[in-house]
Amino acid sequence: MADTRQWRLASRPTGTPTAENFDLVTVERPEPGPGEVLVRTLYQSVDPYMRGRMRDAESYAEPWDVGEPMQAGVVGEVLESEADSLEAGDVVTGNLLWAEHAVADADELRRVNPDLGPVSSALGVLGMPGITAYFGMLDVAEPTPGDTVVVSGAAGAVGSVAGQLARLSGARVVGTAGSDEKTDWLTDELGFDAAINYTETDDLAGAMAEACPDGVDAYFDNVGGPITDAVWPLLNVRARVAVCGQISQYNATEQPTGPRKLGKLVESRARVEGFLVGDYQGRWGEALERLSGFIHEDELQYREHVVDGFENAPDAFLGLFEGENIGKQLVKVAERDV
Repeated sequence: MADTRQWRLASRPTGTPTAENFDLVTVERPEPGPGEVLVRTLYQSVDPYMRGRMRDAESYAEPWDVGEPMQAGVVGEVLESEADSLEAGDVVTGNLLWAEHAVADADELRRVNPDLGPVSSALGVLGMPGITAYFGMLDVAEPTPGDTVVVSGAAGAVGSVAGQLARLSGARVVGTAGSDEKTDWLTDELGFDAAINYTETDDLAGAMAEACPDGVDAYFDNVGGPITDAVWPLLNVRARVAVCGQISQYNATEQPTGPRKLGKLVESRARVEGFLVGDYQGRWGEALERLSGFIHEDELQYREHVVDGFENAPDAFLGLFEGENIGKQLVKVAERDV
């Protein structure tokens, strides 16, 4: 029998995860049963939400068990099929193990159409992050022409798409990011009207007020913390806040209380709504069609930050919390057989 490698959760982190929380093991390569396929991983996704799955706590995503393989979004090639719907050579995507090879139920996989874009984009702009941006911005934040829209974490896989969708809706768009390289990308290439490098800004509230002189009509929040604190006083009447993520808090050992913020909602009559992309499962086709159309018409740009080598998957994940990536963070595991 052939072998394969997989990453397992070695221990639960306290605060920021480290390499010691991951364990690389070699196991026997699995074989598919009836209705299943064997998938060879080509690209693996790493995403901020995975930090929550490393905790032994109730959340919208079930926690990983210590000593067991972790899961991730994967684009892979079918090597063996025991299912009528897929055959060897098909490229698929789904939530699989952090592994070079994995067995999956064919019904839980989606075939990737290479005509829509590079197969890696099925984990980014044409996958969960892009679809998250699509519904979070257009269905929850609801930008309209002339609005001022703020996007935190704007140079990431979700934020970069969300901001461009707001721009395509006719809004004025302000983004926050953690380096001059990122803010330059937002304004020079993605068409954001303004961008704030929060790491170089002593007065974040003042910088936000200067960038949003007419207040904020919609806020797409990936980050939380001080950036949200800076946006909050600027919320206009009937503003919409789409809460996508809170990466600034994911490694906190204690949740800060901070000043009470809800009074602003009485004054502004603003709406704050959290959302999960899974709630829109039945409409993913709509999102993929429109996103692909924007890309082919050169109205939507994207970038991928690819880390080579399956053995480097934990480093790629940890890099998310250091702000290393511009666009979607991916791990390239293997080349596709052609």
